Amino acid sequence: MTFQSKKAKKLAGTIDREKLHGVDEAISIIKANATSKFDETIEVAIALGVDPRHADQMVRGVVTLPKGTGKTVRVGVFARGDKAEEARAAGADVVGAEDLLEICQSGKIEFERCIATPDMMGLVGRLGKVLGPKGLMPNPKLGTVTPNVGEAVKAAKGGQIEYRVEKAGIIHAGIGKASFKAEDLRTNFDALVDAVVKSKPTGAKGKYLKKAALSSTMGPGVKLDVAELSAS
Repeated sequence: MTFQSKKAKKLAGTIDREKLHGVDEAISIIKANATSKFDETIEVAIALGVDPRHADQMVRGVVTLPKGTGKTVRVGVFARGDKAEEARAAGADVVGAEDLLEICQSGKIEFERCIATPDMMGLVGRLGKVLGPKGLMPNPKLGTVTPNVGEAVKAAKGGQIEYRVEKAGIIHAGIGKASFKAEDLRTNFDALVDAVVKSKPTGAKGKYLKKAALSSTMGPGVKLDVAELSAS
């Protein structure tokens, strides 16, 4: 995004854009500059030494942020019978089978996480072109195709996020809100980085964690000293 508000430009002028900061210092700077009327999301961007065009260099997974995300996640579940009731009891926002399929095919998708029982994947597979581009397609490796729908819904509601490397080799993820305590943001940050490091693919050569930065929704980015992070 090339457009910057006067406020954003002013804030950017107070930060040395080339200096590498420690994580705690960066969090302090970001929190101090997150002065919008709404509770800004604190986001991390990590540039990895991978080429996601190659299957053996894809980085994707889920991690539970110990201190939560600070936002309400709407969960959709494809299930029938007892499993549908289990999902509703766990707090799922939308539950269904063929009826939910039709709703999604119409373009009305009212959830940010999608979970399905294994027996529903024949049905859900027909939504590949709808859910796929939005990153919502249930996946066994991510725990979103499971018979334990109740646990999966609670995890999604309780701070579990998905991370996935983009075409440029960068992972973007929110680690909380500006209103969070600094130590809570650090706890969530460490959990995410640890998960990304453990997800290092076999095809990755050379330096894995290349660059990293923190920012808030409306604020400028602050570069991190990746030497401080646990990476090989």
